[in-house]
Amino acid sequence: MQESGETTSDGGENGASEAPLVSIVDDDASVRRSTQRLLRCSALRAEAFASAEEFLQSGRLPETDCLLLDVDMPGTNGLELQRRLSEYKHRIPIVFLSGRASEEEERRALQAGAASFLRKPVHQKTLLEAIHGAIKGPNPHARK
Repeated sequence: MQESGETTSDGGENGASEAPLVSIVDDDASVRRSTQRLLRCSALRAEAFASAEEFLQSGRLPETDCLLLDVDMPGTNGLELQRRLSEYKHRIPIVFLSGRASEEEERRALQAGAASFLRKPVHQKTLLEAIHGAIKGPNPHARK
């Protein structure tokens, strides 16, 4: 079953193109699927990617309104993707979601401008609040 790159939307009267796009980058397929379902039910569009490389090659970077990003992934990890995006001046709000990150990784992510850093398992309401807050901005952790 491939959910990678699959777009979901609320299908409401306003049309999917007006809903913010959240790109989910997580190597755990069950996290990708459940998060896509949650976002679809919350009037957001969502695309899921199994790796940072897959996200970068997808062409979705310019239209992504929020990046939901795991820290610990094979290949390019979440912190490295955050660094790359910053290096190339892509200012996408990032919400990290991790089950295994250290406090040092959390500190680094927030200092580098992440909007939020959440630990798995996370309550749906908390996740949605973090995503909506990131989309609305401004990021209190971002460097000026």
